[in-house]
Amino acid sequence: MSYRGRFAPSPTGPLHFGSLVSALASWLDARAHHGAWLVRIEDIDRPRTMPGAAEDILATLDQFGLRSDEPPVWQSERTARYQQALDQLRDAGLVYPCGCTRKEISDSLLNAHARNTTLTYPGTCRNGLHGKPARAWRLRVPDGEEGGDAGETPAWDAARNLGEPPTGKAKAEHAGNTRRSVAGQSAGATAGKAGKAGTAGGDATAKTALDADRDVAGNVVEDAVGITERATATITFDDRWQGLQTQNLATEVGDFVLRRADDQWAYQLAVVVDDANAGITHIVRGADLLDSTARQIYLQRCLGVPTPTYLHIPVVTNSDGEKLSKQTGATALDATRPLDALHAAARHLKLDVKVDGQKHTSLESFYDAATKAWARRFK
Repeated sequence: MSYRGRFAPSPTGPLHFGSLVSALASWLDARAHHGAWLVRIEDIDRPRTMPGAAEDILATLDQFGLRSDEPPVWQSERTARYQQALDQLRDAGLVYPCGCTRKEISDSLLNAHARNTTLTYPGTCRNGLHGKPARAWRLRVPDGEEGGDAGETPAWDAARNLGEPPTGKAKAEHAGNTRRSVAGQSAGATAGKAGKAGTAGGDATAKTALDADRDVAGNVVEDAVGITERATATITFDDRWQGLQTQNLATEVGDFVLRRADDQWAYQLAVVVDDANAGITHIVRGADLLDSTARQIYLQRCLGVPTPTYLHIPVVTNSDGEKLSKQTGATALDATRPLDALHAAARHLKLDVKVDGQKHTSLESFYDAATKAWARRFK
């Protein structure tokens, strides 16, 4: 399977140093593997999107010599795909409408889970809205450790181990096998089931009926079976930088949102659908997203799409130890001095790119040295 990586900035402001580090790391990994590097503009969160920021980000990347190998993709143009995925999950009986507010969730917990500001959802609306209006759509996660081995989920075919790409013969079979989509446990969960999952706010324009013979990634569906009996709440994957990671979705996250109460598509759904459609095989991104990975792996399994290999780099922090971001005062990159910023980014990634202790004087020589340094460490 050919390597395909990506960089997915959110256009909430100009490109800053923290984003440059992520862009550089993902670009270097793609080049070290002789693969493709794509850019996706994650503008699905409309209230946070700044007009003109996407174009500014792409222009800055170009000035730094970081150019997508394919035309950039905008999430805001892909809402029909997200609706298709939600419909697929609803037909499988894996999602349900939720009427809870954040305050209600917090008040219902004796010990609110604070990891990455995620509140563990207690499952209040699993068995009905109890008279509340529907606000959001949630994906049901397995209870506890029901069903045992995560590798038993049928959507995986040859790739049995979460987060670990198949190798050798299994890799070839994984690449060539038809992906299986999961269908519902109930007798009514069929491809022709009436009544697709609507939006919490009633937006009918985004609805697209799911092709009965294909899953969200466009792969042929066959031998569809339910996953809830054999799924496990504990997701384990091997991160190429951070090492072995484990998260129990039932106790640490709970049923999570795919369509938000403000009628926006949730990040978890959009990123999984987009990565599957683009055929992404390797994801290199900041460690602030490490906590989201188990949810994304579980969602990939539910949709019957392959799981990429993950690498989460250390985040850049400010003087107060906070992640560098637009919200914590990150300033725009100086596009007139790209080499200074690139050398600093290489240092953050622990790459020795200098020649005889001297900095590079051209982008070409910098990227050549940086790619070789990355390949020595990660290829």
